Amino acid sequence: MKSFQNLLLLQNLYRLKALGFEYSDSFSVNQISSNEKPRNLDELTKNISTCHLCDLSKSRTQSMSGFGNPNADIMIIDYTVSLGEDSTNSYYCGRSGEILTNMIENVLGLKTKDLYFTHAIKCKPLNSNTPSTSEWDSCKDYLFSQIEFVKPKVVITLGKDAYAKVTSEDDNFQSVRGHVIDFKDYKLIPIYHPNHLLRNPDDKKIAFNDLKTIKSCL
Repeated sequence: MKSFQNLLLLQNLYRLKALGFEYSDSFSVNQISSNEKPRNLDELTKNISTCHLCDLSKSRTQSMSGFGNPNADIMIIDYTVSLGEDSTNSYYCGRSGEILTNMIENVLGLKTKDLYFTHAIKCKPLNSNTPSTSEWDSCKDYLFSQIEFVKPKVVITLGKDAYAKVTSEDDNFQSVRGHVIDFKDYKLIPIYHPNHLLRNPDDKKIAFNDLKTIKSCL
C-alpha cells in the first residue's frame, strides 16, 4: 500500500516540478479530487471498475460497482464483496443471494433489477480479512456519490457493518434495526444481513416485518 501511495506522490511532485513548482500542499491519495469527480452514474461506474486506490485491487477478480435500476426507489447497501460475488460477478449469488431475492420478490413485490444494489467496499477483502480504514477511505466517495446519483427514496443497509460505514454509528445496530431513519435526503432502514438469517432462521419473522416497513415508505 505504501509503495503505491509513494508512487502517486512522486508522480504528482514530478508533474508540479515540470510546471515550475518547488513544493506542493499535502493531500490524501485516497480521495477523489474535485476536478476528477464523475458527472453521472456511468462515469462513476467506469471509475470504480478501473480503481487501484488500495491493495484490494491486487486480489479481486473485478470490482463490483453496482447493479440494477439507476433510478431505483430502493438502494441496497451490503458491507463488502463476498468471495462468491467476486468469482461469479453476481450480486445475488449463493444461499444469501437466494434469501435476498426472495425478500425482494415475495415481500416487496419487486424484481432485483428494479432496485439498485451496491457495496460499501467495492472489492473482495484480502484473505477474507476485515477491510482496513484506508480501504474504506478509498471507497466511501464512490458509495456516497452513488447515493447522490441514484437518489433513492429508501436506503437499506444489510447488517451492522454496512450500517456503521454509511452512518458512522458503530454501537447501536440492534436498537435501530427496522426503524426508519432520516438520513440526509433519504429514508434509511437497517435490516439483518441474509447471512444472519441463514444462521438465525427464527429472525426471518423480524426481517419480514422490517420489509413491510420498507414497503410502507415507497
